[in-house]
Amino acid sequence: MPTLLLRLAGPMQSWGTTSRFDQRDTGKEPSKSGVVGLLAAALGIDREVWNDELKSLAALTMAVRHDRPGVLKRDYQTAGCAATDKMRRADGSLSDDGVTSQRHYLADAVFLVGLEGADRSLLEVAHAALQNPVWPLALGRKSYVPSEFVCLDDGVVDAPLRETLAATPWISSPRRWESAPERLLVSIESADGSGALRMDQPLSSFAVRRFGARYVRSEWVALQQEQAHAPL
Repeated sequence: MPTLLLRLAGPMQSWGTTSRFDQRDTGKEPSKSGVVGLLAAALGIDREVWNDELKSLAALTMAVRHDRPGVLKRDYQTAGCAATDKMRRADGSLSDDGVTSQRHYLADAVFLVGLEGADRSLLEVAHAALQNPVWPLALGRKSYVPSEFVCLDDGVVDAPLRETLAATPWISSPRRWESAPERLLVSIESADGSGALRMDQPLSSFAVRRFGARYVRSEWVALQQEQAHAPL
């Protein structure tokens, strides 16, 4: 089956699946809900909508290649914590209580994401939308913008998901002290229930926010040695 490829590279990424209130987590790789949401933004699908196109995108099989895993970081934020600050409550009244928030993110990460499905026309529509997105694209949070184009040249490949990820050259920018890796970690969605549980399978519009379970297994793939970038 054909595979759509996405490059998710940026100085900051966050792919949380358990965030609540003032605690914002991130996974070690892009979540399926986050990737589907990114495609929905490119296509101009409103967060209130749960249509056939979005259901078809959510039904695609996903895999992530960790071209540069990134470094886990924590951002400690405060609002209204100074002695003279006032916070306005939802009812309009003022409060003397400040708010603190801990927000985790991945720094300097690069991922190659593959989405596999039988409907090539759906993948081609998504690929075209990534080249000219209706709304701005973000890497998990609105302020985390991609540092490179999300779409790749020849981004729809007529090959199975794992084979495509193994055949695509390393997409990260090597440092001068680095050489291209011989193998990379791939997290691939499994159909037999093997692997780790992920609660990031979209089941509704993003306004309703219902997510189901899927299973992801990790394995190493040998890498093509061709480099896509000049050293920094």
